[in-house]
Amino acid sequence: MRGALSDKERLARLRLARSENVGPVTFHDLLRVYGTAEEALEALPGLARRGGRAKPIRIAKPRDAEAELAAIEKLDAELLFVGEPDFPLMLAAADPAPPLIIVKGHKSLFQKPSVAMVGARSASAAGLRMATEIAKGLGAEGYAVTSGLARGIDAAAHKASMTTGTIAVVAGGIDVIYPEENRALYQAIAEQGLLVSEMPPGTKPQGRHFPRRNRLISGLSLGTLVVEAAMRSGSLITARFALEQGRDVMAVPGSPLDPRAAGSNRLIKDGAPLIETAEDVIGALARQTPDDWFREPGDKDFQERPGPPPEATKSERDKLFTLLGPVPVEIDFLIRETGLPARTVAALLLELDLSGSLRREPGQKVALLD
Repeated sequence: MRGALSDKERLARLRLARSENVGPVTFHDLLRVYGTAEEALEALPGLARRGGRAKPIRIAKPRDAEAELAAIEKLDAELLFVGEPDFPLMLAAADPAPPLIIVKGHKSLFQKPSVAMVGARSASAAGLRMATEIAKGLGAEGYAVTSGLARGIDAAAHKASMTTGTIAVVAGGIDVIYPEENRALYQAIAEQGLLVSEMPPGTKPQGRHFPRRNRLISGLSLGTLVVEAAMRSGSLITARFALEQGRDVMAVPGSPLDPRAAGSNRLIKDGAPLIETAEDVIGALARQTPDDWFREPGDKDFQERPGPPPEATKSERDKLFTLLGPVPVEIDFLIRETGLPARTVAALLLELDLSGSLRREPGQKVALLD
């Protein structure tokens, strides 16, 4: 049961997602604590101040959010918020799910089971051939292929699955083509496939944007297949995200003499299924479907919210903050050790998060920034 949001709440959620220090975890926690994005926006200045922030937190202005909505519409793209009917189920199941995505093309591809295919930009001829054959085979069996529109393995996977369903996640804005050499491929995907971005239109891709893109690639997919990857590559970052999201990671073996295969070979040594054909991929996934990852909310998920917790006392703050340090600790441990209500702990962590002092780690862990 996923419903559409009002125009007013959509604008507020866009502002919230674009505000300073509001990442996916913070976004969801704010909505859980305050119920609506409008109330969360009102609470941001006080939360950041109580967390120790000296200067005012930057909150996205209504006119900036309205301008982004206008730009999205002009591009014939669409803004989807997590929880809305068209938001992809697999991505909604990621923990945490991105607050929003911008899409252009055939969003019906979200209804297909997807496999992520990633690998080296400077791929070998053998790697390009494997990517092409496996992507074609997956498409023939009804799978969409998701990748990052990079040169090399990504481009080969997109081209091979163009007619059967390909999804390209870009690091910058939905309208920014990178790399330029893939302009024709970008335009073909916009017409025949689906483009996905998390960033505002016009955003030029920067280094910090690519891990976020990689997380979307793995989050949209039942599993991630690494075709070729060096030991320190973005493809292995995508594989790590897939594991954190509980998704399958697979790898195509390569020559031990080729450094471009060192990372993918390492994945196989560490237990990833060895893949030679599309049938191997399908067998490794055991015919999963997106429905396996999504639970329709029950009545208890829609109970009236009790409202934000009362402001914590100094002793409650001291009790929690004393336990925090540079070493990540589980939030459940903080709740047990302090004896504070979970909602109070969540609110205190939000204060630190919005002040810029907290680091979120996988596995519901937090740590103070050095």
